[in-house]
Amino acid sequence: MPHQTLEFQALNIAVLTVSDTRTADNDTSGDTLVERLEGAGHRLADRRLCRDDIYAMRAIVSAWIADPVVQVVITTGGTGMTARDSTPEALAPLFDRVVEGFGELFRHLSLADVGTSTLQSRAIAGLANRTMVFCLPGSTGACRTGWDGILEEQLDARHKPCNFVGLLGDQG
Repeated sequence: MPHQTLEFQALNIAVLTVSDTRTADNDTSGDTLVERLEGAGHRLADRRLCRDDIYAMRAIVSAWIADPVVQVVITTGGTGMTARDSTPEALAPLFDRVVEGFGELFRHLSLADVGTSTLQSRAIAGLANRTMVFCLPGSTGACRTGWDGILEEQLDARHKPCNFVGLLGDQG
């Protein structure tokens, strides 16, 4: 079989910041994700802020995973251990498949930055209706760690031996 050179495929990515306090003016975590995804050549499909409410989050992400244009959803915030942190409870029921190793890899990578506090991260990921959903913690550093250490490679069709691009719906 002849060697084929894979080309970069720009993906349509939506970003959701989950916070009871952030606004468009001070959402540095969302800004970081947008800068990185656009810097990598992807397209921002939509961007929203949402209070930490299970049903509000679920409604936004459900609409995105039903939209054939959106291929990837990245959330930031609501993954901790406090009573208000509910992103995993909101979004895990939407997953057709869970990416079991995502949280473990994220915690492994963040250990160097936050030490044993990484235990309190409930970062998760899954596939829903051929849309990848990644739930990162709310700090700007966690968004950098998640993008630079995992998402940049896994959302690049050229990354071998495998990546998530082949699992996604059409670019619409």
